[in-house]
Amino acid sequence: MPLVTTTEMFKQAYDGGYAIGAFNVNNMEIIQGITEAAKEVDAPLILQVSKGARAYANHEYLVKLVEAALEVTDLPIALHLDHGDSFEICKQCIDGGFTSVMFDGSSLPYEENVRQTREVVEYAHARGVVVEGELGTLAGVEDEVSVDADDASYTKPEQVQDFVERTGVDSLAIAIGTSHGAFKFKPGQKPQLRFDILEDIVGRLPGFPIVLHGSSSVPQELVRKVNTYGGDMPDAIGIPEEMLREAAKSAVCKINIDSDLRLAMTATIREHFAKNPADFDPRQYLKPARAAIKELVKHKIVNVLGCDGKASNL
Repeated sequence: MPLVTTTEMFKQAYDGGYAIGAFNVNNMEIIQGITEAAKEVDAPLILQVSKGARAYANHEYLVKLVEAALEVTDLPIALHLDHGDSFEICKQCIDGGFTSVMFDGSSLPYEENVRQTREVVEYAHARGVVVEGELGTLAGVEDEVSVDADDASYTKPEQVQDFVERTGVDSLAIAIGTSHGAFKFKPGQKPQLRFDILEDIVGRLPGFPIVLHGSSSVPQELVRKVNTYGGDMPDAIGIPEEMLREAAKSAVCKINIDSDLRLAMTATIREHFAKNPADFDPRQYLKPARAAIKELVKHKIVNVLGCDGKASNL
């Protein structure tokens, strides 16, 4: 099966009341862990690549790794650029085999966000590629995306219809309380997604696919494992999974997960070296790390996203 766009994925997800997992990838083991999990539970996938991942692993290597996963799993997989911050990087990914790109103009003045997003959409649609836009800014840090909490802002529902109509985007990332990175909320704070904003947006964009960025849950058992084996992560909590399940039953068709994957890999590698300090074979510590990612992704697909068993329908 070749790479697919998210168009049919999102249509079925919207109608079926579930979401597709968009998992960030950086190397072979992460791609293997994600795709092996999805294969076992028959789930469609969005594998997404950030600007930082392209710089780290090289665009061509990542595309070939995803193509290998397609051959092994025969799953419907979309290859997506996460947080493209310029027309040029979006163009490179469109020309280089990606089937979906995100142009992140959320930090720009509204009219400039509209103009630049529309430019990407026109180029992408002419080549059969879909585009995700963004309104509102999430706090937190992810690769080169860094926004202070004081500068974060919720999506304004009164802007969404105008933005979608004028840009022609195929999906819209909104800000309703999620945030990038592992340190989302301090102990004692109560995470809360603004479902009132989501409901308002859905009413203005009926049938239109919505995206949530910064949706890792930061499992505390992984934070404790990192710290048990030499880490120094501060206590923090992420987005409660029950809130994400509720969002997936609404118009949210794509939920981004990155920090949880990093935690699973790092915690497992730290534990391995603590118990096997003389080990120097990368296969010995990357194999359990890959297995940890696989189990995490299976949990997200089945218990949070609800897209298990849906790949066969695409």
